[in-house]
Amino acid sequence: MKLRSVLLPISCVAAAALAIHAAHGKEPDRTLRVCADPANLPFSNDKEQGYENEVAKVVAKELGAKLEYTWFVQRRGFFRNTLNAGTCDVVIGAPKGLDMARTTKPWFRSTFALVTRKDRHLEDLRSIDDPRLRTMTIGVPLVGDDDANPPPIHALAKRGVVTGIRGYHLYGEIGREVPAAIEAVEKGDVDVAILWGPVAGAGARKAKTPLVVTPLAEETDGDLPFAFSFAMATRKRDAALAKELDQVIDRRGDALRAILRSRGVPLLPLSTEVKRAP
Repeated sequence: MKLRSVLLPISCVAAAALAIHAAHGKEPDRTLRVCADPANLPFSNDKEQGYENEVAKVVAKELGAKLEYTWFVQRRGFFRNTLNAGTCDVVIGAPKGLDMARTTKPWFRSTFALVTRKDRHLEDLRSIDDPRLRTMTIGVPLVGDDDANPPPIHALAKRGVVTGIRGYHLYGEIGREVPAAIEAVEKGDVDVAILWGPVAGAGARKAKTPLVVTPLAEETDGDLPFAFSFAMATRKRDAALAKELDQVIDRRGDALRAILRSRGVPLLPLSTEVKRAP
């Protein structure tokens, strides 16, 4: 009887240990379905090399979920054909206040930035009002529809800075490791590129020539915003999931922004966010 009384608790402990081991070894019951572009670095790709891919891994781990992707090129119709079609549940990077989705609290804020060659010593070129821009060639991204072109293009045009503009179409950037405008800076074909901060920072990190990335000093030009806060997005009815994502941002926000810094993304304090949606 004594032997049995000793062996019984030992066997219970062993069974509990085996159960814990099995629980840790099995796949999570929950799945986090993320909508993402398969070829849109530095944001995401189907090899999971983008910063949004890294962030998605952190979020999935925090939620105790397995990570799955729905891949769709991020052009017009992206949200309609992915998130709102029910093929996935979360977009990792979406402008705060986006009309077609429910957005979480922002997890980072960035701005457009100027990219120059380090040997040109143009680190002090920071403002859209800098008179030197009038005599420079400036590489900028083009969307094709004038109204949809990035804000700095409109700001430059308003100042009469048009003859030095060199446009590089966004659709031509698919699959490129380094944006065409940054390659033009490297070669000396343009003096400065003005690009969205994450694109500028990540592209400059991969360039073969030492480059300087300088965030624009202005966050706005009148009613025209240069800086934007980015959140995660769910369907409008998915309030519970959005709340969970808010909690992840609260707990792990510093780690998420550290991923961005490791990619060279210029960050602004979230406290500088203007009240209106970008």
